[in-house]
Amino acid sequence: MSRKLLILSLTTALSGGLASAEVPQVAVDIAPVHSLVTRVMDGVGAPNLVIQVGASPHEYNLRPSEAQALQDANLVFWIGSDLTPWLADAIQTLAPNASTTALLESEGTIELEFRESALFEAHAHGDHDEDKHADHDDHDDHDEDKHADHDDHDDHDEDKHAGHDDHDDHDEDKHAGHDDHDDHDEDKHAGHDDHDDHGAHDPHAWLSPQNAKTWLNVIASKLSAADPKNAGIYFSNAATARTEIDALIAEVNLTLEPVRGMNFIVFHDAYQYFENDFDFPASGAISIGDASDPSPARIQEIQGRISNEGIDCVLAEPQFNPGLVATVMDGSEAKTGILDPLGAGLQPGAKLYPELIRNLSKALTNCL
Repeated sequence: MSRKLLILSLTTALSGGLASAEVPQVAVDIAPVHSLVTRVMDGVGAPNLVIQVGASPHEYNLRPSEAQALQDANLVFWIGSDLTPWLADAIQTLAPNASTTALLESEGTIELEFRESALFEAHAHGDHDEDKHADHDDHDDHDEDKHADHDDHDDHDEDKHAGHDDHDDHDEDKHAGHDDHDDHDEDKHAGHDDHDDHGAHDPHAWLSPQNAKTWLNVIASKLSAADPKNAGIYFSNAATARTEIDALIAEVNLTLEPVRGMNFIVFHDAYQYFENDFDFPASGAISIGDASDPSPARIQEIQGRISNEGIDCVLAEPQFNPGLVATVMDGSEAKTGILDPLGAGLQPGAKLYPELIRNLSKALTNCL
C-alpha cells in the first residue's frame, strides 16, 4: 500500500471512530421504552436493551451482555425503581457515571397509585397530578363543584371520609379497608401483598400512550444534551413519533368501541394506565401490580365476582403461570385470552411500542 493510501485509510478510520464516539451509548430497561428511544435515535444510533423482551422486569437476572451494556452506557433510560428496584443497584454499580433518567419521575408523567383491592370498585384510578379521569369525581374545581354521592375533597386536611380512598393527603389520612403506601416501613397490612420494594405508584406507566408522548420529548432532550450535533434529528423524530401515537390512540379507541361496557378480569394489575387513557376499566385483577402470588382470599374475591357479576373475559399473561387463571376460572363460562404488557414475541425496535398498544386492544376485543 502506498504511503498516501495508508494515510487516507488511517484518516478515514480515525474520523469514523470519532463520529461513532459522538453518538452516546444508551441502555434502556424494558422493550416498550427501548422502542421509544429507538424511534427517537432513528438515523443516528441504536440503544441497547437491558431486560430481555417479554421477561418480567419485577425479578430478573442480568446476562453478561446486558450488564456490559449498562457498563458501557453514557445514558440510561428506565421506568424507575418502582418497577425494578433491583436495577437501581445495578445502575449504581455498573454505570455510576452515566446520565440516568427515571421516566416515571419525569415532569408531565401521569402517575397512578397502586390499586389494592382485587375488585376495582367504581374503577377509581387513584390520585395523580396531571390527569383527570372520566368515571372519577371531578377535581378540577374543588372550590365550586360538590358532587352528590362523592365525599367532598375541598379541604382534605379537615375532612376525612370513610369508604373513600382519599389519596390527596396520604400523610394524614389512613383509611380503613385501604392499604396505605405512604409509610411502608411502619405499616404492614394483614392480607396485603407488600409493595415496600416497589414504591407507592403503579409503575406500568408505559401503557399510557399519553405518557409515551411525554417521554418522547424527555428522551429527545436528554439525547440532545449529550449529543448536541444531532439534536435536530432527535427532536424531529420525537415530533413525528408523537403524531404517530395520536393516530394510534384514535385507532385503538375505534377498535375498543364495540366492546365498551363489557366486564373483564386481568391477570395482574398492570393495565390501569391503558384503562385510564381509553376509558376502558377492568373489573379486577388476580394479582396485584407487582405480580406477586395472590392470597387465597384474593382468589376467592375474584371467583365471586366472576360467578356473580357476569364477567365476560379473564385474561392471562405470557410472563406468568397460567395455572392461576385456570384456578380462578374453575366452573366459569367466561372466555379467556392473553394480554401482554411487555411485547413478548414482538421484535425489539421502533415498531414494538405501537404494536404492543394495538395488540392490547385487539386481545380485549377478541376476548370480549
